[in-house]
Amino acid sequence: MNDAKSVIWLLGRVLLSQIFLLSGVMKIFNWSQTAEYMASEGMVAIPFFLFIAILCEIGGGLSILLGFKARLGALVLALVLIPFTLVFHHFWTYEGMAMQNQMQHFLKNLTIMGGLWTIVAVGSGPLSIDPAARQTLAYERAREPLAEALAR
Repeated sequence: MNDAKSVIWLLGRVLLSQIFLLSGVMKIFNWSQTAEYMASEGMVAIPFFLFIAILCEIGGGLSILLGFKARLGALVLALVLIPFTLVFHHFWTYEGMAMQNQMQHFLKNLTIMGGLWTIVAVGSGPLSIDPAARQTLAYERAREPLAEALAR
């Protein structure tokens, strides 16, 4: 049963990371269109914020996917998703179908934040780089007293 839980945990990380990885890569390939959209929402310092968005999405997405510093990656993504959501999905300023569409995006982002906060709380799971790094570090720490004793 633990093997199944480990695989499910990995599957959750793979699925959650994809939206950030794809979004970051699409921003790179569609830099001008993304910058125009950001300008239409009243943003300033667009090249700076676009670069930061790409860095956070790709860095955080890889962190979650690989399970390397996944808690930190998820925390960064959860925190940047707050202003992203408020700036780009302010459904309360729309009417009709546009309001419903923006509300769906707003709620989708809240749902994604729930997944991110879960990783912040419980970590990346057993099938990730983080536990392997901890085991290696624990092994090295356990070896130190033995190495010191043998050196005497």
